[in-house]
Amino acid sequence: MNSRAEASDILDKPSDKPRYQQLADELRAGILSGKLAGNNSFPTESALCAEYGVSRFTVREALRRLQAEGLIARRRGSGTVVQPAAARGGALHQPLSNVGEILQYARDTRIAYDHLGLQALPKGIAVQIAMPVSDKWFRFRGVRRQVSDGQPIALTEAYVIADLATAVAEILPPADAADQQINPGANTLFQFISNAAGLSMSRVTQDIQAVPASAEVAAALDIPRRSACLRILRCYHDQHGRMFELSVSHHPGDRFAYSMHIDVEA
Repeated sequence: MNSRAEASDILDKPSDKPRYQQLADELRAGILSGKLAGNNSFPTESALCAEYGVSRFTVREALRRLQAEGLIARRRGSGTVVQPAAARGGALHQPLSNVGEILQYARDTRIAYDHLGLQALPKGIAVQIAMPVSDKWFRFRGVRRQVSDGQPIALTEAYVIADLATAVAEILPPADAADQQINPGANTLFQFISNAAGLSMSRVTQDIQAVPASAEVAAALDIPRRSACLRILRCYHDQHGRMFELSVSHHPGDRFAYSMHIDVEA
């Protein structure tokens, strides 16, 4: 089957959603996965009509939805472009639906981690996720910054289960390397770890809470102490249901926002 037929089939599958909404969902997934971001040109209205076998009205309504969500910008004479996360409403807007959207956030930002060795989980975190305080985890710490201006948008503490010592050793720089930081680039730490350990993720959970910035968080993010922060505790589970990594990120309240797309069922 050719690519045009495959694309058309996506909208021909039984669904209660209007075709423009199905098309918006498909394009949104392409944007958030990176397929339609970066240096890739966004298809023209005519190309989308031909590829998906839909009318120009359907295409325009799908694009109108994506524009309202801040995912694309439409400019007369220059077509449609994908908006970088940093350009969506001033603060960085992180969509909250699936792992692909977490990966898109990583592509739009950069972080370098310091490896701080095996440590016990902070008591408050251990209690929150019902893990023994005595367990040891590999601890990583880094400040995530926007690619566009280098502004810090998150202080992240990540913890990897001690059982994955071999995988952790694979991602650490050589002892004689000039730079001892781990630089995932456009990837995430959980991608590095899961790839090195041969794991696949089955579930990601998130707890989101508004908290005041501690002295440590304030210094790392260049914000006043006790100013508003969004604290996100994220737990990653492998194909066996085991939690193999968790992260705690503090985001400045004026530089970061979560956005969620919800379709209302008729």
